[in-house]
Amino acid sequence: MDLNESWIQIASLFLANAGLIVWFRAESRSDWRHMDAKMDANKAETTVILNSIQSEIKDFHGRLCAVEEKKNQDRQHRRRK
Repeated sequence: MDLNESWIQIASLFLANAGLIVWFRAESRSDWRHMDAKMDANKAETTVILNSIQSEIKDFHGRLCAVEEKKNQDRQHRRRK
């Protein structure tokens, strides 16, 4: 094997490794973009669910306050008799 062939082998090995590194980085960026999109979709869905839960809690609290108010009115009405 002469000197020219060894340089060709070294250059081809270097180019192959550089190509793999570039390809892996591109795949990694693609995966990150996909996961970011997924996270954004989950965040939007979670926000909708949290808003629904918050609305339901407020509604329940309102009904509970109404029940307590009616209970207190009934107690006061009984005391007056």
